[in-house]
Amino acid sequence: QVHLEESGGGSVQAGGSLRLSCIRSGPTEGNLCMGWFRQAPGKDREGVAAIDFDGTTAYTDPVKGRFTISMDVTKKTIYLEMNNLTPEDTAMYYCAADLFSPPAFFEAAPRRGYWGRGTQVNVSP
Repeated sequence: QVHLEESGGGSVQAGGSLRLSCIRSGPTEGNLCMGWFRQAPGKDREGVAAIDFDGTTAYTDPVKGRFTISMDVTKKTIYLEMNNLTPEDTAMYYCAADLFSPPAFFEAAPRRGYWGRGTQVNVSP
């Protein structure tokens, strides 16, 4: 079973930055795409960014130009560099992995992918 573990969440003021990490362990199951979702209190879970095994990236509109997803293949780790954070970015951020590539990843992962437990990001005004 693929295991995902997030880290790097915390509290920051608006305009600040945070970097999230997600380490993947367990058996290798094909070429997995990995990415980030988030869920704020009272809101639906939404996709944030994804990176495929070949390095192809995808971002959803709310984070384009502010967030950057990257991958260290040797460490089986992905990162989410978040800049110019706003209070609207406050949410639990989850790492996910699935065989589907972006953009299908954002639809497939919630139904059938592997998930971490999440890391909380709080952005104050």
